[in-house]
Amino acid sequence: MPKEWSAKDERQYEHVKDSEQEQGRSDDRAEEIAARTVNKQRSKEGRTKAD
Repeated sequence: MPKEWSAKDERQYEHVKDSEQEQGRSDDRAEEIAARTVNKQRSKEGRTKAD
C-alpha cells in the first residue's frame, strides 16, 4: 500500500477487498477495486495532489 495512506485508508482497503472477495471476485480484481475505492475517497476529501 502507498506510504501516503493513513491507517484509516488501510482499514478501508482491507474491508473493501474482503467484501469483494466474499462476492466472488478474484484476488487481483478485489485489490484493484479496493485501491480505486480508497483513492476515490482520498480525492473526494482533498487529500491527494492536484495534477
